[in-house]
Amino acid sequence: MRDVPFGEWSGTVLAVREEGYTYFDWLTAVDETDREGDAAGFDVVVHLIDPRAPRAEGGLPSMLLRTRVPEGLAVPSLTPIFRGAAWHERETHEMFGVDFDGFDDGTGLGLRPLLLPDGFEGTPLRKSFVLAARASKAWPGAKEPGEGHDSARAPGRRRVQAPGVPGPEWGPR
Repeated sequence: MRDVPFGEWSGTVLAVREEGYTYFDWLTAVDETDREGDAAGFDVVVHLIDPRAPRAEGGLPSMLLRTRVPEGLAVPSLTPIFRGAAWHERETHEMFGVDFDGFDDGTGLGLRPLLLPDGFEGTPLRKSFVLAARASKAWPGAKEPGEGHDSARAPGRRRVQAPGVPGPEWGPR
């Protein structure tokens, strides 16, 4: 993993492409907004592969580049460098709320919803996103048998064997 200063993001990706890492694999973000002070923000990560290099024992050489983006700032888009980054930047925008400056997928429609249904509000991969199911109704039942109930009437747990694991009665005696 190679950390890149925010201001050098697109220039570094372009330089790495010119070094031979010409295959764009994926781009995503990691929510680090719960960090303290200047360290808060999003880590935008891109994975690039050099398809021309001789195959090493573990496969083709690859590189991860990461930059920390303060919340509210737009990341320079990689679509001018890798056209395939458009789908990934749209997904990252939709799921994390990260904006990409200079985004161009050839349609002229800009960053728009990709995976979520029409009318969906929020950014579901952010740590601050509240799951609707947890907010709208209480968790069914007690946390543990006997908690919140009269312990004399509390149901016990039935031991469940994992699928494919034979029961204790199986095998030589």
